[in-house]
Amino acid sequence: MKIGVYGGTFNPPHLGHVTAARAVFELLKLDRLLLVPAGLPPHKALPAGSPTPEQRLELTRLAGEQLGLGDRVQTLDIEVHRGGRSFTADTLRQLKEQYPDDELWLLMGTDMFLTLQDWHTPEEIFSLAGIAAFGRTEADTEELFSAQRDSLYRTYPQARIFTLTVPGVVDVSSTELRDLLARGEGANLLPPAVYGYILREGLYGTHADLKHLPLSQLRPVALSYLKHQRIPHVLGTEQEAIRLAERYGADVEKARVAALLHDCTKRLDMEEQLALCRQYGIQLDELEQRALKLLHAKTGAAIAREVFGVDDEIYRAIWWHTTGHAGMTLLEKVMYLADYIEPSRDFPGVEELRRVCYEDLDQGLLLGLEMTIQEMTAMGNPVHRATVEARDALKG
Repeated sequence: MKIGVYGGTFNPPHLGHVTAARAVFELLKLDRLLLVPAGLPPHKALPAGSPTPEQRLELTRLAGEQLGLGDRVQTLDIEVHRGGRSFTADTLRQLKEQYPDDELWLLMGTDMFLTLQDWHTPEEIFSLAGIAAFGRTEADTEELFSAQRDSLYRTYPQARIFTLTVPGVVDVSSTELRDLLARGEGANLLPPAVYGYILREGLYGTHADLKHLPLSQLRPVALSYLKHQRIPHVLGTEQEAIRLAERYGADVEKARVAALLHDCTKRLDMEEQLALCRQYGIQLDELEQRALKLLHAKTGAAIAREVFGVDDEIYRAIWWHTTGHAGMTLLEKVMYLADYIEPSRDFPGVEELRRVCYEDLDQGLLLGLEMTIQEMTAMGNPVHRATVEARDALKG
């Protein structure tokens, strides 16, 4: 197996990192990519006010998910938790012990490659991993790369060096990007979920008021809560909510806010969900105490209200989007069905459900509730009483 190792301060990880990593992954035909944010960089001091190592770890994880490589990309905390300065040789030695039969390749940009001979124990680095150095264009780098390759080969005959041009890599300086963020700019140079996390945590001099975010900022903040594979669903739910709200006269902006936040706690496990329920005083019935799938609607509603300041109408639309209930409001119906029929949903009967929803909202809601009850019953799972009550109310 060929494993790429891409380290750095990632302060913050930006589209330059993401586009380069993806291009090198494909060009080298790597099987796995490991992102390794440095705990305490050996070559430079972190600027004052930088995020904590744990925050940079989370930023890097979010950026890694944007690569779209699924479980083939992994963010490691080995340098963050090691303590002391983060020397690449130490990291490679640790990874070689973990992957003794695999081929390691150390990824780096032009500046790092041109100073490699000055790193801590470069001979050990060459013995543990091949070097994959990338630049933006032939004109920018090949002359420099060629001279450096020759010099390194003379000094370290055992070295394996692969240099490549990666056209299309976003050219951005982390220093300049930090300055842009402090001025309220630079969002276009970051993966959306990374930008959202920066706003959530108030990093790099940002001062977003989470309770009064415009939709352009609420969207990336909402995405920062999600696993990468759930992002298409949430964005699809937003678009479906817009269409349904416009079709039936619901408040479009409220529908969009509810859609963006409805799954904000979906990634949490049972213990984390129950902790939030205790924190926000959420009372659970017997089924909810053991059904993880039901909890994210309640905890998500709580986060939406406490963190983002949504009103009661949006709060209830999120609270009921999983089970429904008797006597649902228009916004609650829109949210329930947008979550059910958004474009990425693919299950038997979804096209018929979509057709009915746009002919008659209540008939669509009734059909959706009945399909849920049938599916849960067929799987031998209990159906929440609120779902049954919602169906019975619509049937009269």
